[in-house]
Amino acid sequence: MKLAHLILAHSEPKQLELLITKLTYPDATVYIHLDKKTSVEPFAYLMDFENVFFIEDRVKVYWGSYNIVEATLNGFKQILSSGHKYDYINLLSGQDYPLKSQQYIHSFLSQNPGKAFMNYRLFNPDWMEALPRIQSYHFNNLQIPGRYTFQRIINILFPQRELPNKLIPVGRSQWFTISSDCVDHILKYWDSNAGLRRFIKLTWAPDEFIFQTILFNSEYKNRLVNDDLRYIDWSGGGVSPKTLTMADADKLVTSGKLFARKFDRKNDGALLDFIDKHNRD
Repeated sequence: MKLAHLILAHSEPKQLELLITKLTYPDATVYIHLDKKTSVEPFAYLMDFENVFFIEDRVKVYWGSYNIVEATLNGFKQILSSGHKYDYINLLSGQDYPLKSQQYIHSFLSQNPGKAFMNYRLFNPDWMEALPRIQSYHFNNLQIPGRYTFQRIINILFPQRELPNKLIPVGRSQWFTISSDCVDHILKYWDSNAGLRRFIKLTWAPDEFIFQTILFNSEYKNRLVNDDLRYIDWSGGGVSPKTLTMADADKLVTSGKLFARKFDRKNDGALLDFIDKHNRD
């Protein structure tokens, strides 16, 4: 079972290095998309690591914007065109960390071939607060002065938007682990539907729903497993998940999840050491 990890990173090269070392395994390869706003220089030494590759087509990533989708797609394309055959592709951020050994993770995925492990809810009725993401125009992807004023005017003048192709919108979390044939379907559908590409560029945080939506509305729907295999704590009620600390240690190692986010090595490196020790015991 061959696994490609695609990491979306923008900071903290030493924490990224630690993540890479924990993902190292004979049948694993790591691909890194580094935000184009970030200098490559502090990360350049990671290019010398075995089975580590940087995504060549980098984009500037802004929170909640379409370009996160673009960065992910660029990563998918490079992975599938690499000449290597992967069974699964695992999408991570630079602040993620494995909760299980690589042997366990690879064994688990080997026992579940062809699946798409990703959280998803129907926008209607299960995630109603997400409907404005697609019903309204969003210009956060356009880094120009006055874009939000223009956005308000457009949304007053124009009717609610609807997803092209009568797609049923589903989504929840942008992080997932899915089989390569699911990724291949996503890329083919995306490339053959110009109307969808135009539509998505004017939505809010499409990275949290576009990939699930494409699979949910396809013959791959029965591959979906409504579990992203990640421990993420949203108890803070904000727009970002909680940064995990030693106070979360027991919950992490008893969660049964394969990965977790998000971590800050500088402020609580002891938590990562605790996880490592648990995986060795």
